[in-house]
Amino acid sequence: MMPTGVIAAARVTHASGSVDELAAVSPDNQRSAVAQLHTVPDIEEAYVLSTCNRVEVYVVSPTAGVGRAALEEFFGPADDESVVYTDHDESLQHLLRVATGLESVVLGEDQIIGQVRDAYEDAREADGIGSMLEAAVTKAIHVGERARTETEINEGIVSLGSAATSLAARDVNLEGATALVVGAGEMGQLAGRSLVDNGVETLLVANRTVDRADHLARELAADGTTTDAIPLEALSTVTPTADIVVTATGSTEPVLTEPAFDDDGSTQIVVDLGQPRDVAPAVDSLSSVTVHDLDDLESITDETREQRADAAREVEAMIDHEFDVLCEQYKRARADEVIAAMYESAERMKQRELETAFSKLEANGDDLSPGQREIIESMADALVSQLLAPPTKSLRDAAAEDDWSTINTALQLFDPDFQEDTMQSSLFTTGGSVGVGTADDD
Repeated sequence: MMPTGVIAAARVTHASGSVDELAAVSPDNQRSAVAQLHTVPDIEEAYVLSTCNRVEVYVVSPTAGVGRAALEEFFGPADDESVVYTDHDESLQHLLRVATGLESVVLGEDQIIGQVRDAYEDAREADGIGSMLEAAVTKAIHVGERARTETEINEGIVSLGSAATSLAARDVNLEGATALVVGAGEMGQLAGRSLVDNGVETLLVANRTVDRADHLARELAADGTTTDAIPLEALSTVTPTADIVVTATGSTEPVLTEPAFDDDGSTQIVVDLGQPRDVAPAVDSLSSVTVHDLDDLESITDETREQRADAAREVEAMIDHEFDVLCEQYKRARADEVIAAMYESAERMKQRELETAFSKLEANGDDLSPGQREIIESMADALVSQLLAPPTKSLRDAAAEDDWSTINTALQLFDPDFQEDTMQSSLFTTGGSVGVGTADDD
């Protein structure tokens, strides 16, 4: 059967909404979000990417309107102005940009490519990945890997963790300082590694699971650096001793509040990478504490963008090329499905005519040997192949040129029962690529 579906997407990111807007639309986990979307009527495929600075949803549905409605419901808790909706082509291009790091807070950061992969595995396990999103997401991962191996897009600061260290270093001398990392996940690991590399004397790691904090503390131990693991419930006993605090947990409630700090006039820098916030807003009112959140990292990331401008242009060109390749891949798949339908129709006719011919010969008393039957069948196969070779080439050329009226005519010629309105409701072009839907859905 010819694949049907058009990709539609929507997102709230650091560029379109606040930390609180992101928190409002963040799902409990990516897998459950995909499973939920899959229960919506006519949503055939779904992919959800949820990180500390973006929530993006991609769906495949018979028409663009169906996909848009599902996305509007998903992003209902967010302010309308913070949600960005994209059509088929723009959604594909954006996904490629995300995987390469061009849409990240830190331009070219490495963490996002792993997050795209993890979201892909979650979507697969939730049965959200079909032929259209399989091609799109695997292409995005491929382009993300190319960008990092063939350009210098990830030279220097490569994560929010290292950006947080750079931001803290503007106010505090990291050499000989005491740092506290709250959260032992990937972001916490990156922040901890960056702090150690920049000379902190003592690194404390707090986490809900102490074994994980201990594992990270031992992993980050280096010459001249003392590390220790702290249970999350003991935060208030160690927070006053830290010159720098970096938080990166998945908690839905703040893990640091005013009582955890001694407002004694000493300087403390807190960088909150949590989403939702790990640090209660009231902490920033303390005279001795300066709190930075994701929005405050822009000064660091702007510098990084300037440094990587040339690499970004290389990646942009790479994306343009790979997007064209992806569009051609979709077109070939569509054409091949149509050609397969044509060959199936011809095969049915061939078998019907062979059975008629063999029956007539047998009725006349002409008993055919197995070898004779094989010769006749081979001749029929050769005739079908030769007759269908020119239209096969024409159909592939038509798909490459977005000439779906030719394909529609071919299907009607080879399958009189084929309904033209089925083709018209299942094929349309959007900016050079092939999607499925109707032109006036939006």
